[in-house]
Amino acid sequence: MDALSFVMGERTANLRVKNVRELIHGAHIGKPFSSSASVKIVYCEENGEEKTFSRIIRGGSSEFVFNDKTVSRSVYTAELEKIGIIVKARNCMVFQGAIESIAMKKPKERTQLFEQISNSLEFAEEYEEKKKKMQQAEGDAQFNYNKKKSVAVERKHAKLEKEEAEHYQMLVEELKENHIQLQLFRLYHNEKKIEILNNKLDEKNMDINTKEDSLTSAEDTFKAKKKVFGILNRDQQHMEKKMKTLEASLNQKRPQYIKAKENTSHQIKKVDMVKKSLKDNEKHLAKQKLNIKELEAELTDVERSWAVYERKVEEEKLQRGADVELEASQLDQYKELKELVRKKVATLTQQVEKLQLEQKTEQERMAFDERKQKEIEENIKQVVEQIEDHKKRIEKLEEYAKSCTELLAEKKQQEKVLTDELEHSRVRIAQVNEELNKIVGELQNARIDYHEGRRQQMRAEMLESLKRLYPDSVFGRLLDLCHPIHKKYQLAVTKVFGKYMSAIVVATEKIARECIRFLKEERAEPETFLALDYLDIKPINEKLREVKGSKMMIDVVQTSFAPLKKVIQFVCGNGLVCETVKEARQIAFDGPVRLKTVSLDGTLFLKSGVISGGSSDLKFKARYWDEKEMKEMKEKRDRLVNELKELMKVNRKETDLKQLQAQCQGTQTRLKYSQSELESIKKKHLANFYKVKQNTYFFLSFGDL
Repeated sequence: MDALSFVMGERTANLRVKNVRELIHGAHIGKPFSSSASVKIVYCEENGEEKTFSRIIRGGSSEFVFNDKTVSRSVYTAELEKIGIIVKARNCMVFQGAIESIAMKKPKERTQLFEQISNSLEFAEEYEEKKKKMQQAEGDAQFNYNKKKSVAVERKHAKLEKEEAEHYQMLVEELKENHIQLQLFRLYHNEKKIEILNNKLDEKNMDINTKEDSLTSAEDTFKAKKKVFGILNRDQQHMEKKMKTLEASLNQKRPQYIKAKENTSHQIKKVDMVKKSLKDNEKHLAKQKLNIKELEAELTDVERSWAVYERKVEEEKLQRGADVELEASQLDQYKELKELVRKKVATLTQQVEKLQLEQKTEQERMAFDERKQKEIEENIKQVVEQIEDHKKRIEKLEEYAKSCTELLAEKKQQEKVLTDELEHSRVRIAQVNEELNKIVGELQNARIDYHEGRRQQMRAEMLESLKRLYPDSVFGRLLDLCHPIHKKYQLAVTKVFGKYMSAIVVATEKIARECIRFLKEERAEPETFLALDYLDIKPINEKLREVKGSKMMIDVVQTSFAPLKKVIQFVCGNGLVCETVKEARQIAFDGPVRLKTVSLDGTLFLKSGVISGGSSDLKFKARYWDEKEMKEMKEKRDRLVNELKELMKVNRKETDLKQLQAQCQGTQTRLKYSQSELESIKKKHLANFYKVKQNTYFFLSFGDL
């Protein structure tokens, strides 16, 4: 079946082998009959023409031959399709799927099916007789074939051993010659290197001499520059002292300047108020003058009426003096009227004199008020100017105080954040130092020098390349993906894992083949790949968990990668781990069924009876588990060292914190001085406001008078 499938172009994956070399007779037990093999079929056409199809195994690959000519796989399959054999359709062979479907039928149904297909009911008896003869002939042929085969194998082995011995002797001689050539090559190149290094040493010595000369001149220049720098530094300090003195005097005179400015502003405002009061007094004076003019006009009218009246009385008196004589009663009435007139005239005269006196007094008072008004106006003008200046100064100080407050809040927030960051960095530095000391102590106590050779380094780099090419399909080496649950199981796990310990775990068979092709292209070392979808995993015998004095191997290996459990099951199988060699031997061979066991010292007992140990080699291989831990510890140490460097950078911000605190203190001082100055100006502003109000009230009161 395998031969027909092989010659009909089936792929290796469908032939129940992993490599075409396993198809050679004896390869499955490690003793192949030959290094090559072939299968040939001859197809005869109806016209008598023959076509030959042959497939040959050479090394790890196969060749296709059609009519004694080597062709490609595509041409070979095309020729097969011409005669009706379609490789992909599998129309000439009954494969496992068809057999399984037939096997699911009942016995009677299968018998009926076979009889219907073959029409064997008519030839049943004849078939049995010929079958017995055939079996006897096959037995004889097989016996003779095995005998001939064993003789040919022995002859071939003897020939191979002779060829290998001759080849080995030739290689030994060639190795000696190569060693001699290698030593001569090394001596020659060492001499060349010595000459080159001596020349480089002379050049370096000359460079050192020139550098020393330039260094001496640079030091002299530096000393001269340092002296000049010291002189300039002293001058700078002297200038800074002068600047501080001038700033101090300026700060002392600034309040006097502000006070003088405030007084000026206050007086200007006071003058404005006095001017306003003066205008009101002038209006009142105009009204008084108008009243005086009216009174003077009225007095003139009264005097004019009085003169007219006196002339009229005199005229009447002259007219009546001659003709009329007054009676005593009339004369008395006349006298009374005359006396009354005289009194009225005297009263009016007094009033006029009084008004004239009041007018004079008012004029003097008005002149005095005008002078007073001018003074008040000047004072009000000054006070108003001081008030305006105070307002502007208050606005500036309030704005400056607000900005200082906001800046102070911002600085406080920055200070808080920086303080928390520094505090956290100090705590974290202590924790990191503690963890680092612990890891360094563990590394020193381990006393394992873990230095990867060039070969291991190249294999690690190749694995990283594969991971970059297939990040989701290449998972890593088996020993990196799992580890024993305790150190005491390291030797046992190492023994059972065997060649699969450093195997690379991949997702699919396709990825494994692509990785192998990549390794061939890069000329890298061969690697073993474990494809998750290609493994033939045997089921776990749960009854073995009940065996006393042992544990199942899959139970002492742990991993955080869930799909890897299939790989561990494939590698470990139903193997058991025992404490001692005696227990392992007893469980392996003394039970009803032979079992695969391994002791903690690495002694392995197989079902076939093979016992293997090798503790020294196992201990060396088991160091990979410790080296894995050491590698993880070193990686953690490197991470902690990098974190410590970053924390030290953060810790250097303490100078920034001090500078920030100094800025906050300076801002607080400026804010305090600004607030005190603002309070002082507000008090002065309020005093000036009351002063202006008082002058205005006085001015208005004076105007009313």
